[in-house]
Amino acid sequence: MEIVGVGTEIVECLRVGRAIEEHGELFLQRVYTEREVRHCQARQRSTEHFAAHWAAKEAILKCLGLPWRRGLSWTEMEVSWESAQRPTVLLCGAAKDIASDQRISDVLLSLSHCRAYAVAYALAVRKS
Repeated sequence: MEIVGVGTEIVECLRVGRAIEEHGELFLQRVYTEREVRHCQARQRSTEHFAAHWAAKEAILKCLGLPWRRGLSWTEMEVSWESAQRPTVLLCGAAKDIASDQRISDVLLSLSHCRAYAVAYALAVRKS
């Protein structure tokens, strides 16, 4: 397995909470997939979970070697908890195309949060 890129991000949970309060449903729809919203809202201290998912999306962009680009949507990157053991990254649309162009086979993800901060670490890999 070859490491293609690394990304990390730390986010203030309060900042994400304020964005949700100020912009409500519009903010949630622009940044998170429906599954991510359901996952976060089902958790105690949901703001921390939303912040962790935000940090994940920023870390994913960094590990793909991308500054934020027009034409790329936040919802083209999804943090999935289907396995429940660890978060996995699902890419679609332009994000998937960019990863494919770089022959990235997987993006590994680690998340953590407390009441004040959420942090994410993403590692883009390609099979040898």
